[in-house]
Amino acid sequence: MFKNRKDAGEKLAEALEKYRIENPVILAIPRGGVEVGLQVAAKLNADFSLIIVRKLPFPDNPEAGFGAIAENGSTFILENAHYWLAGETIERIKHEQIAEIERRIKALRGGNPLPEIAGRTVILTDDGIAMGSTMRAAIELCKNRKAGKIVVAVPVAGREVAEEIQEKVDELLVLEIPAYFRAVAQAYERWYDVSDEEVLDLLRERIRQKEKNDNEFQGLEA
Repeated sequence: MFKNRKDAGEKLAEALEKYRIENPVILAIPRGGVEVGLQVAAKLNADFSLIIVRKLPFPDNPEAGFGAIAENGSTFILENAHYWLAGETIERIKHEQIAEIERRIKALRGGNPLPEIAGRTVILTDDGIAMGSTMRAAIELCKNRKAGKIVVAVPVAGREVAEEIQEKVDELLVLEIPAYFRAVAQAYERWYDVSDEEVLDLLRERIRQKEKNDNEFQGLEA
């Protein structure tokens, strides 16, 4: 069990040390994956950004989803979705989530585009994988953007979904695969829904820390 997302990120970073020499870019799925990804990026001295992906929720059960859509339109939809929902309902939900994606790009990433990932090693991370829809959509985005290598690294996941995702990427790293997996939260002593403001606080702290480190390095050079 992890104490919190910071603890999970630190442990994940240790397991990813071998990728330091590949100059990877860390792409975290907000909001829960941000603190995890920031710990990995700090440890590996790697580029970091947010990859905006949204679950496609059922109209009568928003906690459950029938797929996910990424910021470039890359979409993953469960095979049976069209048996459960009418085509126009699926399209309506997609457009609702595209609007939320656009809001998050502005609010959390300042409207900036994703960094260039063509030919690069990309490490996709989140605080865990439950159904795996959002991670699958993120993987499709990276494939469409011609990433050189795609690594999915998370603290916890269920065995079945981990095996499915492993077939889609160059490497999958999961620290904990519980025998009886119910939800990501079960792997954390402290787990809660992260707000936009907390994400922004974390990103501002990263900027402050980088500026401090750069100033110290310049001081040593002088």
